[in-house]
Amino acid sequence: MITLQPITEQNWYTCCQLTLSDEQQAYMEPNAISLLQAMYEPTLRAYAIYEDETMIGFLMYNTVLEELDARWVYRIMVDHTHQGKGIGRQATELMLDEMGQFGTEPIVVGYHPDNAGAHRLYESLGFVDEGDRFGREMAVIRRA
Repeated sequence: MITLQPITEQNWYTCCQLTLSDEQQAYMEPNAISLLQAMYEPTLRAYAIYEDETMIGFLMYNTVLEELDARWVYRIMVDHTHQGKGIGRQATELMLDEMGQFGTEPIVVGYHPDNAGAHRLYESLGFVDEGDRFGREMAVIRRA
């Protein structure tokens, strides 16, 4: 069973030990950077992704509107040893449900255009590329 659980004093270090494949590491900051960012930006929500009792991933999103008048997903990652089982999709669906409590505004996620796995995931969840770009990332949007 996949659940989202808050990052705490007891599990933050485990979160920092999760890794992506060598290829994927070029697309995303380490979890430690994201956790530090969440400490200084109080509107960010950071969660560990658990499969039963084992932490296997990390995600983070913003609770307030940003660019494109939308709430942004900052990170979604599943440790390389647990990929390919649909866990990222399940965790993303849980996150999107939770984000819905903040309103019906669009949700945006940015990712590197070469990240084919991210593209397949977000497209399958109804995110659409409307041509928005922010730095080296493309931004796809899901409207309510």
